Amino acid sequence: MTPHIVIAGGGVAGLTAALALHAAGFERITVVEAGRALRPAGAGLNLMPGAVRELDALGLLGALESGAALRTRELRYYHRSGGLISREPRGLGAGYRWPQLSVHRAHLQQVLGDAVRERLGPAALVPGVRVTGVEVLADGRPRLSLEHRDGGRSGRASLEADVLVGADGIRSAVRAALNPGEAGPSWNGTVVWRGVSRMPAAAVGSFMLIAGDDRQKAVVYPMTRPAGPGGPVLVNWALARPAEGVFEERLLGDWNRPADVDTFLHHYEGWEFGGVRVPEVLRAAETSHAYPMVDREPLDRWTHGRTTLIGDAAHAMYPIGSNGASQSIVDARALAHALAAHPDPAEALHAYESERRPVTTALQHANRQLGPEAVIHLAHQRAPHGFTDIHQVIPAEELAAIACRYAATGAFDPATVNLGSPYGPPYLPARAVAGPAPVA
Repeated sequence: MTPHIVIAGGGVAGLTAALALHAAGFERITVVEAGRALRPAGAGLNLMPGAVRELDALGLLGALESGAALRTRELRYYHRSGGLISREPRGLGAGYRWPQLSVHRAHLQQVLGDAVRERLGPAALVPGVRVTGVEVLADGRPRLSLEHRDGGRSGRASLEADVLVGADGIRSAVRAALNPGEAGPSWNGTVVWRGVSRMPAAAVGSFMLIAGDDRQKAVVYPMTRPAGPGGPVLVNWALARPAEGVFEERLLGDWNRPADVDTFLHHYEGWEFGGVRVPEVLRAAETSHAYPMVDREPLDRWTHGRTTLIGDAAHAMYPIGSNGASQSIVDARALAHALAAHPDPAEALHAYESERRPVTTALQHANRQLGPEAVIHLAHQRAPHGFTDIHQVIPAEELAAIACRYAATGAFDPATVNLGSPYGPPYLPARAVAGPAPVA
């Protein structure tokens, strides 16, 4: 009998882990989600080619691209004065074998959730169940404390699993149980506003833009193709600048706090880049949220016995370089591969951590130094009032080196990604499907 693997968290990391484990031959997989239903939320995100490679290996690329997703073909950096700092081809245009995708988080999560229900069965997803504590038993197995929520009622139970995967986000209860006394998310004093707008395609261009100075920034990109000539597209936007107040500690890591566009739009009046007028994008907003820019301090270890962490629970990082969801997807595939390759689950989890923790820790530190977006600060420091020729401010070799250094940090440069996924066989022998064990 294959082990019973419990995944805490039904977001991108948890659902991808369930699919990856199933593809590797595991049968008894249960995803518990604190929400009473798997309700996709959030705004847009970019999936890097390395993550798209792993989703393609799981047979999901077609479903992603047939719906609300767009291949990102170009990234442009601008100084707030309007000067173009750099333009970079992305995805296939940059020599990758897989595209980079701009996609609404809700669409990605819907594709993942539908695939889990279809491949593992609807019983594999258990909403309304929160992991509130973890005890590592003498043999390394985890004993989970669970809180059930059913409408207005709630109850408590415990469950012993063979393996526990903490995929429960930046405020992970699994992480907290393994690291009692650890401080919560760290705030850098910046507020981020994020939202989605629906606009004519001609008003937002066909590229992703990141613009600003040493104080504030705007990110804008389309996520869908127009349904017909002159039709609208969904546009993702994210704005960042120093906060004018203080966020309560409980709001650190809360991505769903609504915000009124009129309270911050004035900071971006006059911002126009490559024909994209940022104020017009904001005025067309269908959704808008505010949150403090936070991450978590890197951990010295993720694994305790047969329990480990993936995604934001393991390595929440600043939203820079399109690496949050992308690294979560790679985590999930690496974890499944390690569990299939090592008969001892504890040994497997340590092998997974040994591969993934150094990479993601380096990215956490790189994002605190602004990652590839450092070119905007550099341009502003050297030419605060703008420029005519960026190469008189930052030589082309220096610009290229910044981008290449960041890609090398996360091993998502074209040469490495194009080697193909390292997370194929070994797989477990095929067995009759035996559904997940019940959550009592």
